[in-house]
Amino acid sequence: MSFPSKNRLMDRPVTGAARLEFQGLGLSGLVEAFRKTLQERIHGICFSAYVEGQSPDLQTQLSPDQIRERMEIVRPATRWVRTFSCTDGNEHAPRIAHEMGLKTLVGAWLGTDREKNEAEIRGLIEVARAGHADMLAVGNEVLYREDLSEEDLVAAIRRVKDAVPGIPVGYVDAYYLFPLHPRLVDACDVMLVNCYPFWEYCSLEQSLGYMKEMVARVERVSLGKKVVISETGWPSAGEPLGGAVPSEENALLYFLNTVKWTREAGIDVFYFSAFDEEWKASHEGDRGVYWGLWDQRGKLKYGA
Repeated sequence: MSFPSKNRLMDRPVTGAARLEFQGLGLSGLVEAFRKTLQERIHGICFSAYVEGQSPDLQTQLSPDQIRERMEIVRPATRWVRTFSCTDGNEHAPRIAHEMGLKTLVGAWLGTDREKNEAEIRGLIEVARAGHADMLAVGNEVLYREDLSEEDLVAAIRRVKDAVPGIPVGYVDAYYLFPLHPRLVDACDVMLVNCYPFWEYCSLEQSLGYMKEMVARVERVSLGKKVVISETGWPSAGEPLGGAVPSEENALLYFLNTVKWTREAGIDVFYFSAFDEEWKASHEGDRGVYWGLWDQRGKLKYGA
């Protein structure tokens, strides 16, 4: 999840202003539209199976049974799931998703620990060779965090591409980093772009136009390659961030407008996220906890 940088859009005019739909429905009307949208199934959702007391920081080992239980909750509402890691049990998630008829964007989590990176890359290749990956993501916001050099990241992407030809391979990061790294764009088959108006202090009223500008910025440097929104969302609770205000109504409006626009524009989007994640409080404060469509216990947050 990307925080603002000097390369963000917030200091530039948003030329692609877009009117928000669904305003004026009231909370009950928004909930009804939300439930209908899930019944129609969204393109994709970011999936993590951790429950209360578990986290990647603790290197919790996830069991296939727990992953299957959590996957079953989201299965009726989406066509794809995006996973973030291929270690600590997360490597079972793509197989389970395929068993449930879902497609998979499978990720390897890369950081500063080269031994762990090697385990992630090997796990990613194994999942792909087993036939459980429809798209691959080598790293998530690695350049944003400055965990690896561009050279090392590109080498990892090319290694995976060579190992599993025929499966689209990309890399996930904030939209504003792709124009700064043309070698990275060249190495990827697909642009996997994180777009978070919320983290850039953007008001809900400007958020849709803001996201359109984010995507357009990547499309201009994409060399004609497919641009996928790999993460976007809005929290239902927490402290405001400038003009960005978390609330149930704002979260519903952002979700509904995102799905409507991306469907009309033919853009694939992986909504962030499936579940609220308590463990993120230590990284992002209370703003990082409440991004799920379901709460930490797996209960649908709106209209359940």
